[in-house]
Amino acid sequence: MHISTDQITWQLGPVILNATLIFTWVLMLLLVVGSWLITRNLSTGTSLSRWQNLLEVLVIGLRDQIRQTSGQNPDPYLPFIGTLFIFIATSNLLSIIPTPLYYPPTGSLSTTAALAVCVFFAVPFFGIRKQGLLGYLRQYLKPTPIMLPFNIIGEFSRTIALAVRLFGNVMSGGLVVGILLGLVPLFIPILMQLLGLLTGCIQAYIFAILAVVYIASATQVQEKNIKGEQ
Repeated sequence: MHISTDQITWQLGPVILNATLIFTWVLMLLLVVGSWLITRNLSTGTSLSRWQNLLEVLVIGLRDQIRQTSGQNPDPYLPFIGTLFIFIATSNLLSIIPTPLYYPPTGSLSTTAALAVCVFFAVPFFGIRKQGLLGYLRQYLKPTPIMLPFNIIGEFSRTIALAVRLFGNVMSGGLVVGILLGLVPLFIPILMQLLGLLTGCIQAYIFAILAVVYIASATQVQEKNIKGEQ
């Protein structure tokens, strides 16, 4: 039993590819093609396809969650947060496919670390765009300049926590199902697989919401200052 999909490799001549890389690109291709198929014939009338209905429910739900969590206009953050959520959720939901045919990329620490690094750079990107460079850097000195090293350490520690949390939940779910398949009849692993799908969606939601919280903490300072001056 493999703990990480990075350990599963195939060699094509001089090129060595691991399962994480292959299934990440397969997943991205699936999402791109699926997005094109769903959005190519969007309708503004009353008769909507089931896929457009699903898309609209997803977009509206994400916008509402971003607005409620950040207290801001969700439109600037929707593309980034939506991409994170859809990628992670789809990766986890496809784990219902038997493992010889599919390995979820989120079961690899390298993938979850890459997603966490994206959030790490998104926070200053949105913060600087909203407050300016000096305004964003100033918050590292609050409430006192003594907190500067602790605030910097906090930025790195929460990035590590994001990566390890997602990796641990996805990897452990796969291990549990694999162990049960060898110990008990078929039905209990199926129930555990269904529970794993639910957990995968919850993990995608938690990852996206934490990203919103981190971004909101970097962009709300200016708004609070403006309200205080008024």
